[in-house]
Amino acid sequence: MTDSFAPPHSDALLERMMQLHPKLIDLTLDRMWRILDAMGNPQDHVPPVVHVAGTNGKGSTLAMIRAGLEGAGEKVHVYTSPHLVRFHERIRLAGTLIEEEELSVILDDCLTANGATPITYFEITTAAAFQAFATRQANWTLLETGMGGRLDSTNVISKPALTLITPVDLDHQRFLGETLEEIAGEKAGILKPGVPCIVARQNDRALAVIEAKAARLRAPLFVQDADWHVMEEHGRLVFQDETGLLDLPLPVLAGPHQIDNAGMALMALRALGTGDPDAAMQHAKWPARMQRLRRGPMLDAAPQAEFWLDGGHNPHAAAALAATLRTLPKRPTHMIVGLQNTKDAEGYLRHLAPLAQTLHTVTIPGQPATLSAEETAIAARNAGIEAEIAPDVAAAVSRIVAGNASARLLICGSLYLAGDILKTHG
Repeated sequence: MTDSFAPPHSDALLERMMQLHPKLIDLTLDRMWRILDAMGNPQDHVPPVVHVAGTNGKGSTLAMIRAGLEGAGEKVHVYTSPHLVRFHERIRLAGTLIEEEELSVILDDCLTANGATPITYFEITTAAAFQAFATRQANWTLLETGMGGRLDSTNVISKPALTLITPVDLDHQRFLGETLEEIAGEKAGILKPGVPCIVARQNDRALAVIEAKAARLRAPLFVQDADWHVMEEHGRLVFQDETGLLDLPLPVLAGPHQIDNAGMALMALRALGTGDPDAAMQHAKWPARMQRLRRGPMLDAAPQAEFWLDGGHNPHAAAALAATLRTLPKRPTHMIVGLQNTKDAEGYLRHLAPLAQTLHTVTIPGQPATLSAEETAIAARNAGIEAEIAPDVAAAVSRIVAGNASARLLICGSLYLAGDILKTHG
């Protein structure tokens, strides 16, 4: 293609896509089937699919599966969301992020196929991912649901190789249902007839829903603590299923909750019959999940301070974050929190309040759905901790290190806030 016929830059194309549907979220598969049909149904031509749903742990689990597969020499496509800094992070082709030129061409093709018909941003960009995966050779395709499962835009693969359901908890109730059973039913929507599914430790009510759906579909389940077990023992990770025991290094991803995520990944590799378990533990990368920041202007200005970043945004994620903080060497922790208005802010903050020496609240830059710093401060007060309102993260950092140059700082509450920080501290 000559320069004179090159499509616009991907940012401009993505902006056009944002205008195609008035609602950011509108769960249905009708529009997805329509655009995929117009594009020649690329989802039917992607490499074998591993499809993951759940409330928390999806990305970390996929990161470890990917590391294990690539450690065995396999080529892997990966689709995750949201991105942190650049859209390109969502689409990984055979091990590398999609290049700008290829992304722009595919997005332009999607816009042409769709025309002016209403379609959500997530739907049309998911169609773009399938188009990219169908045109590049690989051994496997790893798909992360965006929300739910049953009506998620990724749920168009008729016969995946494997499905996984990570822990299910309350989140996105406005779209997925008010009860744990309703949400579990949506997540279980990725189950397919005869396709094995690996299931993390669940609340009994959620597990009952998943088991009932699997029974109807005759989908074999491999459930944590029943069919496989994982634990930390003497500074090592021990995994066991019916085929034997693995004694491995602990996962490089920080936090006690990553033990269970690692077990999910190892069981997936067992089910797929390939992969390097050691690589899954030692080479996985998943930014903004209890990530230690190592460079950037805030660190330059406060070289004695310790900076952490976490994008978890619901009470279940906050509980995991709190458990991780308790494993760190004792040091006063000063938290800087920004949250979306679609989240249970009070429930999130209640888990963290006992561990915060101080708490500053911020408004997430450039996010129309952000809670204001003032609103988050009110939620913090209701959760049992007083908060100081800050105009931005940098101002909060300055206040904290002025009183304690060697403070531990944790910036948390939203992947969007994490992405804003990683633009200059990645």
